[in-house]
Amino acid sequence: MGNLRFKAVEEAFRKKAVSVSAPANNLDEYYGKYVFNKKAMSRYLQPDIVQAIGDAVQHGKTLDANVADIVASAMKRWAKELGATHYTHWFQPLTEGTAQKHESFIEYDGEPGDKVIESFSGKLLVQQESDASSFPNGGTRSTFEARGYTAWDPSSPAFVMGDTLCIPTIFISYTGDTLDMKAPLLKSLSAVNKAATEVCRMFDANVDHVVSYLGWEQEYFLVDEGLYATRPDLMITGRTLLGHLSAKNQQLEDHYFGAIPSRVTEFMKDLEFEAYKYAIPLKTRHNEVAPNQFELAPIYGETNLSVDQNLIVMSLMKRVARRHGFRVLFHEKPFAGVNGSGKHCNWSLGTNTGVGLFTPGKTAAQNLQFVTFLVNALTAVYKHNALLKASIASATNAHRLGANEAPPAIISVFLGKQMSEVLETIAGATSEQAIVLDEKKKMSLGIAHIPEVLLDNTDRNRTSPFAFTGNRFEFRAVGSSASCSSALIALNSVMAEQLMQFKADVDTLLAKGKTLQQAIFDVLKEYIAVSRPVHFEGNGYSDEWQQEACKRGLDCETSVPEIFKAYTSEQSVKMFEHLGVFSKAELHARNEVKWETYTKKLQIEERMLADLTVNHIIPIALRYQNMLLDSVTKYQIAFPNRDKSSSLEAQLTDQIANHTTSLFALVKEMNEAAAAAAACAEGYEMAKAYHDSVLPYFAKIRSHADALELIVDDEMWTLPKYRELLFIH
Repeated sequence: MGNLRFKAVEEAFRKKAVSVSAPANNLDEYYGKYVFNKKAMSRYLQPDIVQAIGDAVQHGKTLDANVADIVASAMKRWAKELGATHYTHWFQPLTEGTAQKHESFIEYDGEPGDKVIESFSGKLLVQQESDASSFPNGGTRSTFEARGYTAWDPSSPAFVMGDTLCIPTIFISYTGDTLDMKAPLLKSLSAVNKAATEVCRMFDANVDHVVSYLGWEQEYFLVDEGLYATRPDLMITGRTLLGHLSAKNQQLEDHYFGAIPSRVTEFMKDLEFEAYKYAIPLKTRHNEVAPNQFELAPIYGETNLSVDQNLIVMSLMKRVARRHGFRVLFHEKPFAGVNGSGKHCNWSLGTNTGVGLFTPGKTAAQNLQFVTFLVNALTAVYKHNALLKASIASATNAHRLGANEAPPAIISVFLGKQMSEVLETIAGATSEQAIVLDEKKKMSLGIAHIPEVLLDNTDRNRTSPFAFTGNRFEFRAVGSSASCSSALIALNSVMAEQLMQFKADVDTLLAKGKTLQQAIFDVLKEYIAVSRPVHFEGNGYSDEWQQEACKRGLDCETSVPEIFKAYTSEQSVKMFEHLGVFSKAELHARNEVKWETYTKKLQIEERMLADLTVNHIIPIALRYQNMLLDSVTKYQIAFPNRDKSSSLEAQLTDQIANHTTSLFALVKEMNEAAAAAAACAEGYEMAKAYHDSVLPYFAKIRSHADALELIVDDEMWTLPKYRELLFIH
């Protein structure tokens, strides 16, 4: 092992985690400690103020200035008791992350002078100004047009992080254009609430609102911090641009659900305790398929809150990992040759009456409602499969999708055998026939001391990007580093549009004299036929499916810059504008941001790859080659009558020369291609040029560098290898 790598591993060993013990108090005594939730509000606010906040959240009522002042004062008192000295409007710009500017509570008491007080008014709570030109905006704001605003979202509870009171907000420009992920998410949730409620009232007049729910599953890798520090590519790009696969990786399938390494367990325990203080109900933890890959997941929650909680957890993970001598990797494909990481988004809808709209019912009427929402979801995904793919596309997720560990870059829906049979039955049934769904069946295992196992009415299909799993849909194509917002904005929007269309189609048939049940059946039968191309029960990894999907008319595009165009298609623009989620200008601006982000990520990787190749790989290889040449010379002196080219050293020298020569030439060509791409017009043209002309060099360069890794003396190779990176020490 090379000296630098040895020191890195030694440092990682030294930083082994200290044991973390559970707090002495019961969970319910510290759960939500740092969140200004209903429990905290009831201690600091009068019931009528708490009710006013509830009305603002549930019914969209505006909070007047007096109420805002009262809430702000109470929020400050609560935060100060937890050690807060500053406050910030916590928002989600178009960077897929979060942003914040901290302000002290300190204010002058009256005229400027020596006396100061700590103050926090309703005005400061509700709205603040931020620089709208320094964040990604797609050209909607010039550098000299800097004004933007953050506005409080009372549906997301404030929280204290460190010494700062964090207030979740939306972020808009001076012109009113949305510049964040939260504002359009809230608009899409409002749209699906309204549309779904109207459909639900066909079945139950007591329904007055519908909630979108999200349960995310966060996959991630951990690496020793010392090793991470000696891999420039990991530090700069989040993934290894070079590195030969370890002899042992995931091929024995022994890591998945295996015993969690003790250091990792301590990290997970510490993380869970921190998350519980923010009322984030982490429920599940386990080893994933690849070495050093893990997963955590909470109990599902309301979508807006759940998105916020995921972003908070990702921040906590980074902080807690360093306490335990780790670095956490959210890149979708940090290591070539082993599974990448996703963020499965489990999506469902539920009524205020407690009915899950994707949950089979116990009566024919309940099942008709369930099938109505199931079929509309299927139809919405079919109509907008290109848009849904665009919602999860990125430079990083492109490495993972379709790589036999994640769904292919083709959106299809898996329903399972029973639900597929139900839809086929409906397609040929009359409206008088009731929909009957089997309850969970029992399977006897034939082992006396093992009880009968209840089987779900649908299997799972890990190759499907959008799978029905019994009472929800699992959107498996979302990338691990992404914000859930992008996928959920698209998903709730397409569902809202489809439900509005369904209501209109049913109303048309009612006007023609059909009964409600007849009208619903007739429309559902039509939708089942229309959406059949997106319904697929087989192996999404197979070549046959790729060909069949194209024949069915599904979007099979694999170029990320091209995929983004689905946002600005006539169909998408019409839908988003009709729902009030995005304007046409906002959609085009966001695509400019997406293309710019894609380009910059490839630019960074291209520069990093060239740097590693020229300044690390080639010099190390040449140094080893010189050692071999010395041996060849000594061989010739010792055996003057023998052919020196037959020696092992001479053969290795030739191999090194071939690889280093190829590397130097490829890097030169890649740099020239990058320069040509950078000269293209910004936006789509530049992103396309980097995708088409620069990206192909990455694999070519890597193949030669990885070959040299197997040739060069291990003592001389300074970059930590996969066998060191992929196994917790």
